[in-house]
Amino acid sequence: MSAETNLWLIRHAPVDGPSGVIHGPDAPADLSDGAPFAALRAKLPPNAVAICSPARRTRETARRLGLDAVDNPAFREQDFGAWTGRRHDDLTAESGEAYHAFWKSPAGSRAPGGESFVDQIARARAGLASLPAGDALLVVHSGTIRAVLAIALDLAPDHALRFVIDPLSLTRIDRLDAGWRVVAVNQRGWL
Repeated sequence: MSAETNLWLIRHAPVDGPSGVIHGPDAPADLSDGAPFAALRAKLPPNAVAICSPARRTRETARRLGLDAVDNPAFREQDFGAWTGRRHDDLTAESGEAYHAFWKSPAGSRAPGGESFVDQIARARAGLASLPAGDALLVVHSGTIRAVLAIALDLAPDHALRFVIDPLSLTRIDRLDAGWRVVAVNQRGWL
């Protein structure tokens, strides 16, 4: 019996809030334009297991896609600790060199009270191990998708951060018996 899992990774809808902010888990999604949701939903397999991070924007996006998704904290966004809810411009002005040092090596760095991207990869790896065979829809964050790509492609964490993952984009990855297969990254043809 095959243990193949077909991952349909969907980045949540844009945040309905100010730009330039490190948004926390309570930030809402902008669900105002129904067309992209309908077009994306038409691309998704029926009867797939649906999972989302516990963040409000992923739960709202999943519901707008007609999914009854189960929260899984292994797939939450990187925790930026004390920087969560803050504007990048304010952090640059207040934290100066400490903030710049973080972005010089973001994969292994941690915000005060937060976690690194390397930590996020470890969480995502544990989450992937819990997924059943078959189709799995994950409504998650750009960082989560980059973490899964790092795992699938055996990439150095700094290299995985180079991927662009747009809101409401689809990334397709298959976990096969013999390894991983990347089908598509950041698909947005329906928008």
